[in-house]
Amino acid sequence: MSSKYPTFSRRVAVFIFGLFFGLTVAGCASGPLARKLHLDDPSPEGALLYNQSLSRLTPAELGRERSVLVAVPQTPFTQVRMALLLGHPRVQQDLGKGLALLEGVLKSNEPAAAPFHPLARQLADNYQERMKLESQLEKQGQQLKDSQRKTAELQEKLDSLANIEQTLIPRPRVVSPNGGKR
Repeated sequence: MSSKYPTFSRRVAVFIFGLFFGLTVAGCASGPLARKLHLDDPSPEGALLYNQSLSRLTPAELGRERSVLVAVPQTPFTQVRMALLLGHPRVQQDLGKGLALLEGVLKSNEPAAAPFHPLARQLADNYQERMKLESQLEKQGQQLKDSQRKTAELQEKLDSLANIEQTLIPRPRVVSPNGGKR
């Protein structure tokens, strides 16, 4: 019977910790910042308003928003919001993770996910295109570096040939029998 009490007290402690954590996160997600981010409308339109409101946040607020989104339950609305945040230009972007979240929403059979499918498809297409463009840009940057390196090598060879040409002893000019130079 004494072995049940530690398990019971552990459960109570976990419950109290969970309740405290939940209230802390809920406190962060309500108030002026929550109203500023349009979190009261869990719809695709609300997600679009959320995306617009991200541009008004400071980098510190964006970081806090990311922490909050990681801590709250992962609903389709939350996943779309996190994907929008991960693709936002003013934060450390992680398009691969955002794309994975969007694909999770698209594959979900939950009734709450269905309204988000068109938005998630559009965002996923956008993120794939951005990733493709970033890859091409990286590739072109590497090609530019290679071209610059080859140009520098060729210039060194030309300079070496010019130095060799300058060190050569000039040949005497031969005068032809007609009196003209050859």
